[in-house]
Amino acid sequence: MSDFKYSLIVLLLATACGSGGNQGASAPAPAEMPTPNVEVAVATVRDVPQDNTYASTVQAWAVNNIMPQQGGRIRSINAEVGDYVQKGQLLAQMDRTQLDQLSLQVQNDELEHERLKSLYEQGGVSQSDFETAELGYKVRKSNYNNVKENTILRSPISGFVTARNFDKGDMFSLTAPLFVVQQVIPVKLLVGISESEYSLVKKGDKVSITVDALPGRTFEGQIERLYPTIDAASHTFKVEVKVPNKDKVLRPGMYARVNVNFGIRSSVVVPDQALVKQEGTGTRFIYVMQADSTVKYVPVQVGRHMGSEYELTEGLEGGETVVVKGQAALKDGIKVNVL
Repeated sequence: MSDFKYSLIVLLLATACGSGGNQGASAPAPAEMPTPNVEVAVATVRDVPQDNTYASTVQAWAVNNIMPQQGGRIRSINAEVGDYVQKGQLLAQMDRTQLDQLSLQVQNDELEHERLKSLYEQGGVSQSDFETAELGYKVRKSNYNNVKENTILRSPISGFVTARNFDKGDMFSLTAPLFVVQQVIPVKLLVGISESEYSLVKKGDKVSITVDALPGRTFEGQIERLYPTIDAASHTFKVEVKVPNKDKVLRPGMYARVNVNFGIRSSVVVPDQALVKQEGTGTRFIYVMQADSTVKYVPVQVGRHMGSEYELTEGLEGGETVVVKGQAALKDGIKVNVL
């Protein structure tokens, strides 16, 4: 065998032996992840007040647009915007020409009616003639009362005059009411309440009201009526709240907050730090400690937020140990170290 061939065989054998040695070498072991440290608290069960606060606006109990049935000259104005008027108080007088004419006719008809009644009772007038004359008298008297009501304008309610659209001497037209009177004893508020509370609300329930215009004061009202339908878009139903307002400090248009108490419910309560919101879905969950020091992912439904705590309506039964700090490093089933 030539020296060249011998050297080539030796080189190939040496390369093969070196390759086999490398395959036998072991790879370095991966570094072990440290056990996450967490802080925990216990989910408790206790009575939770079921109340909620809703925004609303104060409204007049009644609003009257006061005006005659037809146009005419305004002879006098007896009230101004801002005046508090009593029921039946004179507000304005229209031209009295027609009223005075009818007044004379009614006075004459009344005398004639009494004369015919006396004759009828004595048999001097037939029943048919008397009844015809009596009917005519009643019709003219009714017409007189209607004209009087539309000539001498009185307030049908007690309240504040909030608008006066004409002046003395103006020719009244039907484009706007002469006066607007709003009743403020009592006032009312319409409140939209979530349909989930529909079965918890009833007529007569007490509510408390605060208004930004009167800081430091709280007013008591009660639910006067419940509207029978639920809004399909907002999933709320309306209730009408009545507030006595005897001192007349609540005025229509004021922004108000209405607190409605739905009673008490026994619920699971956890610190708000225990809740984690899943990104992209809005799902809220809690990590619950297991007996083997691992954590379990538990989705929950939340109720009311009370300071630094949350009421849970679904997910836990109470008594569970929940993680309140260190959730960022956790996943379902991982072992943890409780501090």
